[in-house]
Amino acid sequence: MTRLSVEMLAADTVEPITSAGHAQLGIAVLAGIAVIVLLITKFKLHAFLALTIGSLALGAFAGAPLDKAIVSFTTGLGTTVAGVGVLIALGAILGKLLADSGGADQIVDTILARAGGRAMPWAMVLIASVIGLPLFFEVGIVLLIPVVLMVAKRGNYSLMRIGIPALAGLSVMHGLVPPHPGPLVAIDAVKANLGVTLALGVLVAIPTVIIAGPLFSKVAARWVDVPAPERMIPQRPSEELEKRPGFGVTLATILLPVVLMLAKALVDIVVDDPTHLVQRVFDVIGSPLIALLTAVIVGMFTLGRPAGFSKERISRTVEKGLAPIAGILLIVGAGGGFKQTLIDSGVGQMILDISKDWSIPALLLAWLIAVAIRLATGSATVATVSAAGLVAPLAADMSTTHAALMVLAIGAGSLFLSHVNDAGFWLVKEYFGLSVGQNLKTWSVMECIISVVAGGLVLLLSLVI
Repeated sequence: MTRLSVEMLAADTVEPITSAGHAQLGIAVLAGIAVIVLLITKFKLHAFLALTIGSLALGAFAGAPLDKAIVSFTTGLGTTVAGVGVLIALGAILGKLLADSGGADQIVDTILARAGGRAMPWAMVLIASVIGLPLFFEVGIVLLIPVVLMVAKRGNYSLMRIGIPALAGLSVMHGLVPPHPGPLVAIDAVKANLGVTLALGVLVAIPTVIIAGPLFSKVAARWVDVPAPERMIPQRPSEELEKRPGFGVTLATILLPVVLMLAKALVDIVVDDPTHLVQRVFDVIGSPLIALLTAVIVGMFTLGRPAGFSKERISRTVEKGLAPIAGILLIVGAGGGFKQTLIDSGVGQMILDISKDWSIPALLLAWLIAVAIRLATGSATVATVSAAGLVAPLAADMSTTHAALMVLAIGAGSLFLSHVNDAGFWLVKEYFGLSVGQNLKTWSVMECIISVVAGGLVLLLSLVI
């Protein structure tokens, strides 16, 4: 993607929707975020509605006419859904094919058959990281929890020793590696290159997931020593299937979009000629839309058919995969609307003006803003899209690699300290049968480790590339 200047970002609308000064804009931002936080935490309002109301409140506090605030919000929502919505839908379809065909179970069983003893936590983090590439965090948890509980029970392992690595793998993929919604939205907002971001995201993710997963799980297992809860061991999806796809073909299908996008990034670096035929070809096949669409179509044959799915069954699977993501699409779209309202109100330019005199690095600022919004709202996605909108102007003059690092800094900050206002907090607590205190000492601390380690690695990378 080409980088846009601050002036081009501001030109998304014909004219600024308000002429408010920095002080009023600052108050408007705080008020808008406070409205979103209050509606989500106190009134338990859906994040889509909270973001919509918060965006309009931001415009009102900034002194913008309501009609212009509405136009800014709807423009941002439409642009975000158009750019990211299709990718989220394709990722959901691929994830559903993976789950229903038994392909995910095949990968899990194959790796576990070759691991044991001290290697088991490392096997779990590997499984979660591979499975987590095309899946949303919540879907990944639902998919992997039966495996985590069965491994812990049958192997007589501490639940935390097995569970923390799996959760770390899923969480790191969710926050740092596209095509997950958060990183995709941030890439779109700061106009970063997806291939470069993907490559650097994987580079940051590997040491992060090792520290927060297998290594921290040793400590977590000493802090909280609980058995796997019997009531939470459900039936695995593939137990009703007579056959399922093989390990190699399933793994190849999952990794296909990642390989295509990385190949495009490599060709861009090696060829570096937009008119060259090879680069033009890879610009097409390595684009996120084509890469994911290819994987979905391939998956129908490599996952669905080996599982014995008829054409009608594959069609139903695709339909079932799309249904649960309606809320995610709306939240991401509303987050884009909030981002556009921030930009059109002049908040991005205000941050750019103020931060010129700061000694704090732009990447650290992006991380801190994402941390603050994550702590306030409990949503990693809301934190990502909101922080990306606030700091997008800072990336206008950055190099390709530093713009990608900006995305990763935002993603790292968005994972900080999951607590009681985060749906994922309660999901983990209930599945693992933990108390609130036990969940804080394990899951919440793990999220902090991921955020701090990934943020630190991003800052270190910024000094050498």
